Amino acid sequence: MPAPKKTARRSRLVASAVLSSMSSLVLTAGPAFAAPSPTTSPSATPPAKMSAVGGARLGQPGTQVNLASGVPVLPKGLTARSWIVSDAESGEVLAAHNAHWRLPPASTLKMLFADTVLPKFQKTEKHKVTPADLAGIGAGSSMVGIKEKESYTVHDLWLGVFLRSGNDAVHVLSAMNGGVGSTVKEMNEHAEELQALDTHVISPDGYDAPGQVSSAYDLTLFARSGLQKKDFREYCSTVSAKFPGETRKKKGKSVRGSFEIQNTNRLLTGDSDISVYQGIAGVKNGNTTNAGATFTGVAERSGKVLLVTVMNPEQGEHNEVYKETAKLFDWGFKAAGKVQPVGQLVPPKSAAQSSAQPGAKPSGEAGGGAGNSEKPVASASAEGGSGGMGIALAITGGLLVLLAAGAFLVNRRWPLPDLVRRRR
Repeated sequence: MPAPKKTARRSRLVASAVLSSMSSLVLTAGPAFAAPSPTTSPSATPPAKMSAVGGARLGQPGTQVNLASGVPVLPKGLTARSWIVSDAESGEVLAAHNAHWRLPPASTLKMLFADTVLPKFQKTEKHKVTPADLAGIGAGSSMVGIKEKESYTVHDLWLGVFLRSGNDAVHVLSAMNGGVGSTVKEMNEHAEELQALDTHVISPDGYDAPGQVSSAYDLTLFARSGLQKKDFREYCSTVSAKFPGETRKKKGKSVRGSFEIQNTNRLLTGDSDISVYQGIAGVKNGNTTNAGATFTGVAERSGKVLLVTVMNPEQGEHNEVYKETAKLFDWGFKAAGKVQPVGQLVPPKSAAQSSAQPGAKPSGEAGGGAGNSEKPVASASAEGGSGGMGIALAITGGLLVLLAAGAFLVNRRWPLPDLVRRRR
């Protein structure tokens, strides 16, 4: 399907590109998708040859950006081993740095887990946790606090995944989905369907494991696909919520308490050294020994929706991954419509094949039809959650939800049929 007039007009406004690479390395022979051994060294160099999915420039090491008259310079002080800035609607990659470097992803891999498993269960479905459900969780894992023999709704479990990055919640949902092994297999298959070919899943929660890798490019694909789902958008934009506690006896009666959990995404909640980012609406953060800090975020300003992924900043300051993400968002919003893209976020295989067939109906919704593309929730808190902070942020403009139905398309050349009709 041809790009709409708006995209065409934006393309015509783009100035002539001047190739600028902050790292100039010669490509050498070797496998394009060879996975490096996970390492904690921030000084490790990227492979000389990486995947070219989305464009040849994205497979080159170093910074890729087209500088021209009117295009703002990239922010100073970026130390991440890999990052990418892209337009969530058009899929244009505005700038990137080692976009296809295969690195340990940490809990940002939970975006793929959610995009794969979330459509499988109704939010109201309940599950009683058994000891086997919690077996095999890695030492030192982030946990939401799930207890054996207690029952939780699927809604509760997804809050645990997105807000507290709970590996215990991931394992319970995996058990409901046929087990960890089955879930990992499905995640790898879904990654291949999304053309996220840098990714190899070993553990569904993102816990460090030999051979488990992804890339800034792939993590962006996962976020972009997941954000087509209403529930995914709700959970990843939730600031705080109530989570079920243990059942205790009180005056002869069984009483179950609850406790508050808060999202660990500091661009969404703020922290002592960082403010809530204006326009932020998710998505997922992570941090492990091998991966360092990782983060993928989505933000909207003035009708423009951007995705930024940052992996393993070398600078060791507190909240550095969020600070570098905020810098890249700022640059992206200034550069959007002025900078010529260096690549493209590709659609899933099935969508690309469907659009290539004459007379075929375009379909781009991951895990469901256009019915999933409802207007995102306007509150920063989930059902039963603590809404005070989210409401205050929304009132002050510190937290904006994603665009209304029809405005947040994955790719105008990979349209969602009902939404396209409404836009027209």
